[in-house]
Amino acid sequence: MNTRFCAVCGLLIVSFCGTAACVLGQSKRSKSDANISAIGHRNIAQGPNFYSPEREKELGNKLAQEVEKTSKFIDDSAIIAYVERVAQNIARNSDKHIPITIKLIDTEESKAFALPGGHQYITKGLLLGLDNEGELASVLARGIAHTALRSDTKIATKIDITHLFDSIPVTSPGKAGSPTVPMTMALLEVREKREAELDADYFGVQYLYKSGYDTKCFLDFVTRIGGANKNVPKSISEYPPLAQRLQALQKEIAEILPKHDGAVISTNEFQEFKNHLQATKPEGAPPQNISNCN
Repeated sequence: MNTRFCAVCGLLIVSFCGTAACVLGQSKRSKSDANISAIGHRNIAQGPNFYSPEREKELGNKLAQEVEKTSKFIDDSAIIAYVERVAQNIARNSDKHIPITIKLIDTEESKAFALPGGHQYITKGLLLGLDNEGELASVLARGIAHTALRSDTKIATKIDITHLFDSIPVTSPGKAGSPTVPMTMALLEVREKREAELDADYFGVQYLYKSGYDTKCFLDFVTRIGGANKNVPKSISEYPPLAQRLQALQKEIAEILPKHDGAVISTNEFQEFKNHLQATKPEGAPPQNISNCN
């Protein structure tokens, strides 16, 4: 390894490693992370990020346009209004610092995902598979947690840093152009996405709790989606093993989320929503925002 490489490595380590874990290491929980009273007044997206909030929004808007070119959206006002009310409640009890825009995709596929800049998508198939309002709130809470964490741009930053390392001439195996480099990058991305999912679980269940819902709903939802990914090989799965996720959540709930009276599991409104959703027929519709939670 030449002196130039060592010098740049040292600079990057000093620049990006502080009291928290190193850029490429596992994140650590701070006292504020576990402080439910601090929700809304803390920055959980700390750490290196090459993307300003403005640039992240621009990136998210571009990606959202691509999704919307190939997707059909639910445009039923009653369905939209109900999901919006649940989303607004979660957003008020979260750490997000930018508006959240949620859209419902009219497909039987069961899926939910978030894009940079506050964009969140949930499919009809996933909505129909939910058992109660608490599970719906759990879906929304995880997506909002990803937005508050700025998950995608932080992962992109870590990959950019690794690319920077790769661009520096070295005299050892794994140098630029080596077949091992793309594989290393792919494994890094998978690992970082797993960490981001654990973080979304960690903060998402806090938002659910703070919004008045029973945390068991979150565990039930994670169990359902974790089971859906059980056939994906562990080496390439972007989600941590289900047992690991449940163990971490159960520990968190026991230590910082004590039971509270009146925790909501479901409502009559949820059943009306689900019955109405089941009665709707898939049809094309222009994209429509259902939530802009400020």
